[in-house]
Amino acid sequence: MSLLEITRGESPLVLGLPHTGTDLPDDIAERLNETGNTLADTDWHIHRLYSGLGANVTSVRTTIHRYAIDVNRDPSGTSLYPGQNTTGLCPLTDFDGQAIYRAGAEPDAEEVERRRLAYHAPYHAALEAELERVREKHGFAILYDCHSIRSQIPFLFEGRLPDFNIGTNHGMTCAASIQRVVYEICSTANGYSSILNGRFKGGWTTRHYGRPAEGLHAIQMELAQATYMQEAPPWTYDAMRAERLRVHLTTILETLIRWRPE
Repeated sequence: MSLLEITRGESPLVLGLPHTGTDLPDDIAERLNETGNTLADTDWHIHRLYSGLGANVTSVRTTIHRYAIDVNRDPSGTSLYPGQNTTGLCPLTDFDGQAIYRAGAEPDAEEVERRRLAYHAPYHAALEAELERVREKHGFAILYDCHSIRSQIPFLFEGRLPDFNIGTNHGMTCAASIQRVVYEICSTANGYSSILNGRFKGGWTTRHYGRPAEGLHAIQMELAQATYMQEAPPWTYDAMRAERLRVHLTTILETLIRWRPE
């Protein structure tokens, strides 16, 4: 089982792909219940959606499913959304609040730490190395963290999610001009809705690496899955919807590639 897929480019832009993997080690998969084994909370097809977009970008993808460990969670287990429903470092429920493990088969603290070392740490070591590589070359780096989620999940948020959900932790993780230009592209995309720092304000990855004063900029894009796929099983990629969306994603990535500090 290959843990990481890394593509190296020479532009300042690095794509993070933390939730597209569907691989599960056998010792974890056999302990999941029927709900868990559907892998419903995958960021389905996101690596395909972004494939080939933007010139000379770097990407770092883990093939491990988030049910083994969520590499976009604080490794300490601290919630980024206190008081709101969410899933943890090693999720015990799906996004609908349903248990994903067979009774008595949940990981204990020792196993959570083992998984952190085996899967969480290597992903972030690779991501940090690529960000440092391009920052050394350009004097700055931009992390664009790629995500998607079902557009309606009552357990996590009310109503229907906008199509483009941009997270910068209220502007703290990137230069103001990066936030502004990405939001402008999304808000003027015909036929799509958008929001800045709504339900999704940037996960641990965005908040951890986003240090604009040090030349490290990070922004999260959470797409509503209805924009490019069927949201019900078997979660089929919709090529026509995807191609319409890819036009705007291309504009975002190419704009970020051209961006320079003021």
